[in-house]
Amino acid sequence: MELAVLDGIQALRWGPLDVLMTFVSRIGNHGEVWILLAAVLLAVRKYRREGVAVCCGLILDLLFCNLLLKPLIGRERPFLLRPELTLLLPPPGDASFPSGHTASSFAVVFALWTSGSPFWRPALALAAVMAFSRLYLYVHWPSDVLGGILLGALAGWAGAKLAGSISKSKEGPSTP
Repeated sequence: MELAVLDGIQALRWGPLDVLMTFVSRIGNHGEVWILLAAVLLAVRKYRREGVAVCCGLILDLLFCNLLLKPLIGRERPFLLRPELTLLLPPPGDASFPSGHTASSFAVVFALWTSGSPFWRPALALAAVMAFSRLYLYVHWPSDVLGGILLGALAGWAGAKLAGSISKSKEGPSTP
């Protein structure tokens, strides 16, 4: 069933969309776009708390997705079953489940949303396109992307909660 979904998405292949999906996917390599966002948020005093939440969410995502689950599960990528496909990206060398691009993207979305930041909406738009790009480019199974969304949501929520507790501990105990 997942292969049928991916093959259906391949019917959308079109030159300008190829360029867009490749670009969106590349800015998510190693979390660059999200690390840049975190740096900007940390640099602006008004948004520093959100920046800390994003950093915590990304660190949790890295630990659970890339260092724990991918090596543990070791799922092969879909393009390996379709060698006749022309990949638009260099083939990724790590395991497929969960999608790291998707997990980091949704970790940022949920860290921002849980922190009450207004930036969660544009982050969600980019995260959705990034998740779709991984299917379009045939480098992830739909369940990899779904797993990335769920893992990212958990990492982002936990990152925001961790950032909030760090912030409260710096403020000291409240006095009645």
